[in-house]
Amino acid sequence: MFKSMKIPRKLGLSFAMICASAVIAMGVFFVNVSMIRSATEQSNHSQQVDAMALTMETQLLRQNSQMRGFLVTGDENYLNSYYDGRDTFDATYAELAPQIENPELKQALETSHAETLKWRKDWGDHLIDRVKSGDLAGAQAELRDAGKAALVSNAVLPLRDIRAAEAKMIEQSGERQQAAIATATVTLIVGGLLLVGIAVALAVLLSRMIARPISDLTRTMTELAGGNNAVDVPDRDRGDELGDMARAVLVFRDAAVAKEETDARMHAVAEEQKLVVANLADRLSALSEGDLTADIVAQFPADYQALRNSYNRAIEQLRNLIGAVIESTAAIQTGSQEIAAASEDLARRTESNAASLEETSAAVTQMDDRLKATAAAAQRTVERADGAIRVVSSGRNTADEAVQAMGRVSESAKGIDSVIEGLDKIAFQTRVLAMNAAVEAGRAGEAGRGFAVVADLVSALAMRAEEESKRARDQLTITQDDIVAAVDMVQKVDGALANISSDVGEVHALLNNIATDNQAQSTAITQVSAAIGTMDQSTQQNAAMVEETSAAARNLSSEVSSLADQASRFNVGRSKGQVRLPSHPALPGSVKPLPAAAIPALTRPDADKGEDWASF
Repeated sequence: MFKSMKIPRKLGLSFAMICASAVIAMGVFFVNVSMIRSATEQSNHSQQVDAMALTMETQLLRQNSQMRGFLVTGDENYLNSYYDGRDTFDATYAELAPQIENPELKQALETSHAETLKWRKDWGDHLIDRVKSGDLAGAQAELRDAGKAALVSNAVLPLRDIRAAEAKMIEQSGERQQAAIATATVTLIVGGLLLVGIAVALAVLLSRMIARPISDLTRTMTELAGGNNAVDVPDRDRGDELGDMARAVLVFRDAAVAKEETDARMHAVAEEQKLVVANLADRLSALSEGDLTADIVAQFPADYQALRNSYNRAIEQLRNLIGAVIESTAAIQTGSQEIAAASEDLARRTESNAASLEETSAAVTQMDDRLKATAAAAQRTVERADGAIRVVSSGRNTADEAVQAMGRVSESAKGIDSVIEGLDKIAFQTRVLAMNAAVEAGRAGEAGRGFAVVADLVSALAMRAEEESKRARDQLTITQDDIVAAVDMVQKVDGALANISSDVGEVHALLNNIATDNQAQSTAITQVSAAIGTMDQSTQQNAAMVEETSAAARNLSSEVSSLADQASRFNVGRSKGQVRLPSHPALPGSVKPLPAAAIPALTRPDADKGEDWASF
């Protein structure tokens, strides 16, 4: 049946098998890539839900701890953190609720939210309002008596169930990704081997069915042209164009035999036959070398015009078919290169995501270390604040002692003033006595002159003593004023130290809160770092698998290129730039999108939007 089939149908069927195999392989690969994308989107959604559930759990525990801190200390700074945790919990719940579609997980989320609201009403807000009303001791007693009833376990456990379910879904998505990648890899390898096998088998078959019979027929025509009219004409029973040509040659051979019998009478016919045979031999020789443009352009005699027309039609159909095969091979190779480019682009993006996750993991680890260092620094700052409070208390005691000492100095200054006043009186009396002595010395005349000199000296000394006493009083007055100012300044210093002591106490409480919050944040970031590490490992594995897929696609492109080289041996009368394909696969950056008319099976559902594999 295959032997009697026309040559265009043989070639069309052969290359239809190659195209069908390529389309099937590419279709399976596209389905697996779609599965990989779907699994990746599901994994990302599960990771987002898990992160939001963790945030709600952390904020709920934060509300509980800050409420208890407020009840223990009565410090309203705890309320800011409590209200912030409550707002964050409510905002995260509002964002998470629409994203959960599983009825069980949605019920768990609603249960957690309802238990949280109940806990706020029965314990959190209730006890805070009681403390605000002034009943701190009563609120503390109520919390102690409540025991485990005041815990948030009923609200936390459903959130942990949600996180466990999402972690399981993440694991299942990873398994689906690995299975899809493995299937795609096997499909590419098996499809490539199948295409190569089919191409080799068809090349051998077509060579035996077309090229070899053409060579035999050419040899027969050559012998017939050489005068061997007894030559046997092969393939006369074929139903294709070669059979038609063989039967035509048989007719020619019979005519040559008849020509020999009537050589004298048919000399003109012999010349015509010689022309026909020469032209046919030349064209068939070119045809055996793969030149499908070897049409017979010379005009045959009327008896052989049908032979010329049949030969030219056969060559034209064969040329059109081989040209279509070469174009189809080009389309297949372009599609293979497109798949390879898409796989390599996906590999690069996956590697980029893996590097980003690795950097994120390192950054989160650094944040964890810095938060721990900050918590330790805050603790040391609290200890320093305690020491500062003790130093300030000691400074206040020293300031009190300085005030007392200055009071004693002020009393002593008052005694010095009394002494100066006594010295002033003594100087005044001494000056009066000196004046009296001078009067008496004047009365004594010459004999009292020396005594008068002494009296003058004593009077001058008394006046100087009065002046020095006045200066001492003025200096003492200034000193007393300075002492009063110093006492006032020391009292101001004591008031400033009291304010500093109060401020340091508040700083102590704030630093204690900071240390507690940093410790909680460090615990949460440690969990986030572990989750990112797991994601980083999975992404690295995905990158390796996509790289293997890309290598398989490049191998398929190379094999199709080899098939194109085999087909390009035929000359169909077109320029080599139109039908000749590169012997090596093109680089990913130079691959152009495959026309939709050439390989419809590779067109994505959203091809009408102008997207191609590169945008995937």
